[in-house]
Amino acid sequence: MLTQNKRKLAFFLPNTFTALNMACGFGGIIQALGGHFYMASMLIVLGAIFDSMDGRVARMTNTQSNFGEQFDSLSDLVSFGVAPAFIFYFRFLQDSGRVGMVTAFVFMLCGALRLARFNANIGHVKSDYFQGLPIPGGATAVIGYILVSLQFPELKDYTPLAVGYLIFYALLMISNIPFTSFKNSEWVRKHKKQTLMIMFAIIASLFIYEEVMIPIIITAYVLISLFYFLTHRQKFAGIFAWKNDEEDEDK
Repeated sequence: MLTQNKRKLAFFLPNTFTALNMACGFGGIIQALGGHFYMASMLIVLGAIFDSMDGRVARMTNTQSNFGEQFDSLSDLVSFGVAPAFIFYFRFLQDSGRVGMVTAFVFMLCGALRLARFNANIGHVKSDYFQGLPIPGGATAVIGYILVSLQFPELKDYTPLAVGYLIFYALLMISNIPFTSFKNSEWVRKHKKQTLMIMFAIIASLFIYEEVMIPIIITAYVLISLFYFLTHRQKFAGIFAWKNDEEDEDK
């Protein structure tokens, strides 16, 4: 009986982190409605931390399940799709009429499409590269722009820039551009000490000046990934072409 209760607790634990992630997204929307954009942004960051923990906890406790995967996707859509779109809209696009509403919706829609594509291809997804920018990355880019605008309020007046920025990251999420996950990085394996030092430096910088470091880190990740893709196109040719391969086999 005791063993069975422990097993139930083990299944409950990762889903608790998933629920906390969703709660952060919901809280971010509430904070944005009250005009508290810094707190709203930090809740999205906290949600990303919870999101990174639920999968690890599930693997550690050997409690992976289809239910957990679907619950995680729904939670991600709330925290990294719906919430950032709402927060960004209330910060920059509220006075831009239909253009603002459509732009925010496009980001949310692309986030949903990104998650749906990931779930549909979960048996084929490579662990070393993401197909398109992951939705937590898109959300981080969005709240990064918001945090910068809190330091430089004049950004709030450049609505076309905000619209273009949001659309750009929306399209990155549904693109076929490979973004490294660092899971099987050869450089990381060969330079473990340097990697650890870089991680400590990033964490320290986030504690010191998160309003600037969050947008710098996500922008650097995106730009480096785009540059690497453009300069190594042959390496990535056909990397996400598994559907075509399956169709050829059926024929």
